[in-house]
Amino acid sequence: MSAVHVIADDAEALAVAAELAAEFRKEAAERDVRRRLPHAELERLSASGLPAVSVPAEFGGADVGAGTLAEIFRLLAAADASLAQIPQSHFVYVNVLRRQGTHAQQEFFFGEVLRGRRFGNAQSEAGTKHVQDIRTRLAGRPDGSYVLDGVKHYSTGALFAHWIPVLARADDDTLHVAYVPHDAPGLTVVDDWDGMGQRTTASGTVRLEGVPVPADRVVPHHLTFQGPQLHGAVAQLLHAAIDAGIASAALAEAVEFVRTKSRPWFESGLETAAEDPLLIQRFGELAIRMRAAEALLREAARAVDAARDELNDDSAAEASIAVATAKVSAAETAVEVASALFEVAGTRSALDSLGLHRHWRDARTHTLHDPVRWKVQHIGRYVLNGTRPPRHGLL
Repeated sequence: MSAVHVIADDAEALAVAAELAAEFRKEAAERDVRRRLPHAELERLSASGLPAVSVPAEFGGADVGAGTLAEIFRLLAAADASLAQIPQSHFVYVNVLRRQGTHAQQEFFFGEVLRGRRFGNAQSEAGTKHVQDIRTRLAGRPDGSYVLDGVKHYSTGALFAHWIPVLARADDDTLHVAYVPHDAPGLTVVDDWDGMGQRTTASGTVRLEGVPVPADRVVPHHLTFQGPQLHGAVAQLLHAAIDAGIASAALAEAVEFVRTKSRPWFESGLETAAEDPLLIQRFGELAIRMRAAEALLREAARAVDAARDELNDDSAAEASIAVATAKVSAAETAVEVASALFEVAGTRSALDSLGLHRHWRDARTHTLHDPVRWKVQHIGRYVLNGTRPPRHGLL
């Protein structure tokens, strides 16, 4: 791995993200159409120091605010939604260590992150009763160590990771996270992801067969949800930022296409499509939706930062509701704008060779991560009855 830069503060983090986004945008369509996995791009990302920006200052990190983290993901997703999705779990599991890791665990793993090591994830399982029905087992051994057995799906980032955090149930059925090196015996990462969107995330299968895990590589994740927490809010904030980035990219593509390639409709009597008042109206509507989604994203990030400064039941609930609001808006906007791209650009925009459909495929795929209809329910209960949202990792 190349020498890894250590980012100093929020301003530098945003500048580095903008620079990388400009680089990653250049071949995003080609990576999508060929399903060329972004190994080189992820090495560039690691070397830049961006994956370490949420490491606490006491361990040498920039410890950037939630607003900065959200904007980093929005910028990267506007360039390449697949590439932005890959480090999302990395930051989630850095956050798990911040919350439940011992000082020794934090010192070791934050040092790994500062040296450019990436976390993947082995969290979701297929064929179970529901998403929280985790059947992977973390069995204790007499010497205090553990052994892992199970099968994980949708394991975004695992193929590119140095460490794979595995969500599993211990002997007492409580949830733990085991941080497993990518080359651990008994661990196999299968590149079998065939989603219609986010094609290059390699969100395939992880198989765990008798994987040995030392005791000091296990974190009691169930404790995260026994008090006020921001685990779910931070994870969902990054998802909302990805959706907002997809919407931004789709709108920019639509603007460029209509300005340079679209023909005016013959009934308009105009020389260019960009002069068409009906198209102007539609672009105005789309811009309003996008600006609203981005504003809600910023507001949600401020709520997360405020809660982190003074964490209690009320501040955690307000942060979760603010993030849920932003996620609903960003998800709906991403799908609408990515679809409207074709509506405003016209027939030629549907050519497969142009690759413009990747924005809709990415939006439609990413927004399936968890249903926004349940977020609307929690928002309504909070507003009408003051009911705090439940403590789980998806809110």
